Amino acid sequence: GAAGPAAAAAAGEAGDPRPSIAAGAVVAGDARPRDGWTWPVPPPVRVIAPFLAPPTPYAAGHRGIDIAAGEGDGVVAPAGGVVTFAGKVAGRGVIAIDHGDGIVSAIEPVAVAVRAGDEVGAGAPVGVVATGGHCDGACVHFGVRLHGAYVSPLLFLGGVPRAVLLPLR
Repeated sequence: GAAGPAAAAAAGEAGDPRPSIAAGAVVAGDARPRDGWTWPVPPPVRVIAPFLAPPTPYAAGHRGIDIAAGEGDGVVAPAGGVVTFAGKVAGRGVIAIDHGDGIVSAIEPVAVAVRAGDEVGAGAPVGVVATGGHCDGACVHFGVRLHGAYVSPLLFLGGVPRAVLLPLR
């Protein structure tokens, strides 16, 4: 249920208040999505910028992950739900999907192929990678909110991968 991701998200608050996953640490073969979830872009999947929780609600952070993708690549719904927003925000295409149980995902930049109110299934086409925002045609930004709080999408895409300790330089 939703308690698993919430508990995992809260666990990162014990030490460093800004949990993250190293960029490039996750590829599609490393993790299996939770039942009913899929990556929003086709494999091979490579996370190029990690989730970085802000220490306070309005502080800097990276409230999602960036997944390598090319302009025009297909984008699919990561799980079934109802499209709550499909349009432009600050000049870039954004799709938000309410998956129920307090879970809402958002993907950008996307040339949108759905409308608010549309029901979508996991893996259903919702658009193609567009330009704009910090990805600008080279990736998609994928964010997930759980009861209004941003959490790592990796909690739904096979969990947070095993930590790899690297030497300090």
